[in-house]
Amino acid sequence: MPGDFDELHNTTLLADTFSADGPLAAGIPGYRLRSQQIELAECIAAAIAEHRVLVAEAGTGTGKTYAYLVPALLSGGKVIVSTGTKNLQDQLFTRDIPTIRRALASPAKVALLKGRANYICHYHLARALAEGRFLSREDAAHAQSVARFAKRTVSGDKAECPDVPESAVVWSLLTSTRDNCLGQDCPHHKECFVLAARREAMAADLVVVNHHLFFADVMLRDEGSAELLPACNTVIFDEAHQLPEVASLFFGESVSTAQLVELARDTRLEAAAGARDCLDLPAHCTSLDKLAKDWRLSLPVEPARHALAQLAGRPTFATALSAVLEALEALTRLLATQAERSDGLMNCWQRATDLLIRLRNWQAGDSHDKVRWAETYTHALQLNATPLVIADIMQKQMSGRPRAWVFTSATLAVQNDFTHYCREMGLTDAQSARWESPFDYPRQALLYAPMNLPEPNTSDYCAAVVRAAFPLVEASQGRAFFLCTSLRAMRQVHELLLSELSRAGLDLPLLLQGEQSKNELLERFRRLGNAILIGSQSFWEGVDVRGQALSLVVIDKLPFAPPDDPVLSARIDKLRREGRNPFLEYQLPRTVINVKQGAGRLIRDETDRGVLMICDPRMIGKHYGKRIWRSLPPMRRTRELSEAVAFFTDQEAH
Repeated sequence: MPGDFDELHNTTLLADTFSADGPLAAGIPGYRLRSQQIELAECIAAAIAEHRVLVAEAGTGTGKTYAYLVPALLSGGKVIVSTGTKNLQDQLFTRDIPTIRRALASPAKVALLKGRANYICHYHLARALAEGRFLSREDAAHAQSVARFAKRTVSGDKAECPDVPESAVVWSLLTSTRDNCLGQDCPHHKECFVLAARREAMAADLVVVNHHLFFADVMLRDEGSAELLPACNTVIFDEAHQLPEVASLFFGESVSTAQLVELARDTRLEAAAGARDCLDLPAHCTSLDKLAKDWRLSLPVEPARHALAQLAGRPTFATALSAVLEALEALTRLLATQAERSDGLMNCWQRATDLLIRLRNWQAGDSHDKVRWAETYTHALQLNATPLVIADIMQKQMSGRPRAWVFTSATLAVQNDFTHYCREMGLTDAQSARWESPFDYPRQALLYAPMNLPEPNTSDYCAAVVRAAFPLVEASQGRAFFLCTSLRAMRQVHELLLSELSRAGLDLPLLLQGEQSKNELLERFRRLGNAILIGSQSFWEGVDVRGQALSLVVIDKLPFAPPDDPVLSARIDKLRREGRNPFLEYQLPRTVINVKQGAGRLIRDETDRGVLMICDPRMIGKHYGKRIWRSLPPMRRTRELSEAVAFFTDQEAH
């Protein structure tokens, strides 16, 4: 296949490639010609050829993956494809790209690059095995399995280690972080799996990364050490609706108790290896470890986000922060006297210095364009300083060398309007285009908005949702997703459904987010064929269940972000100060995109049929509701329960 995109012939080339008798049809079983796919591919090819910015929404079933991969592989330049998750990365690298490369007989070199925590670190593996201080026998057995795997693996990717789950606790001891990597001073530098993966990425024509890794590389660019971006001609973001959140995270600053605990652990280990005579080091490490954990306990146990004003109202938080700072300062001073004794101790001193600076910066809070807040997890506390606006930062990153930037997703527009997304991302000169799904939504799907439900903030709302949805659960014989807007609602819905199923004498499997990993739950759901899965945010997107196993999707509430969320609250205040309408310009568009994501779980194939039930009465009763349901695919709509139940009776005839 040619490697140049000549404007005179690339449209013909693409049309031939995607045609009914072209190489894709010949080489890919089940391939079907879709006009939307060809048009999208042609738009992407033109953006690549002209180094333009393209924002493209392509409905479910358009085939957008092939639509961007074909022009990317034919372009002749270096392309970065960034996806939303590691799972999507693996799917692209192991399934989609090899399929297209074979069909096109493409000579393009392809590489997969993940964050460093995904690769075994020879140094930390050797140190962990030598120390042998594992928390359990299972951890010790896992470490031995990893050691055997490390001798035979080429990539060092922990996802390829069959005997140790990716979620195993011991991985944190056997992989490196940006903080504790020794870099060129590492005795295993030449055999480093991370460096090998980066070398492959630098030599490849197409590199598959995820959004987190892409922005981590962008941050390195600001420090003059980025590797990927300077060399590429084209950047393609799939699942681009996630970018504002990810960019905010990476262009902000954060520091966590987990980093402090890891610093204390690593310093203790390095001291045992290289400074046994410095008896004060272990004591300082123990002190920092305890104080960091006590600091986490100064906030409620339940994971949550805390605004600065809430933190100020808890004197124990400030007291604990001061104690941590004092312990970290003492450890940093002591490490400065020992750093020359080993590369490991030098690294610990540098990390301690960096953490100290970040903690002091957060405490001082002298930046007006960032909001300071804290987030608690089960075992950790993280301080964040998040930028209120990322548009200027994105524009800066996209300036410089001419290259194409393609942003694509099934959910970017609000009623065909891309203003919200482009404004938030700073895409002032972007071309935008939208393609409807090729699915026959009026025939395949029904949107049901039940009548007489209470307002979502009432105490019995969850019970009303389950009562309203249960006749559909019975009619569909399970095969349902309940998508909830909070973990609390998710747990309530689970309890209520258990009770309803028992009362009705229905033996339907009930799966709850958190009982197993997301992938394991989805596999069980598909295999059972009549299950009900209750999930929160992580099941609203990136979930693909085709066929009859999923025929009903119930959304409990419109997914407006809680107004007391620290970042949202600060952004609302900023928009108000500028005389703008934060609800119409920011909150509503984000909600529309989230609803579109949730709704997109229902119809994944041209043979799928099902009911989307959105329970929130605000979709019908509020003036803004039309913008929500008019942004959804063109399903038939009803408010009558009998019509929704009849849909499943009709389905049995298909």
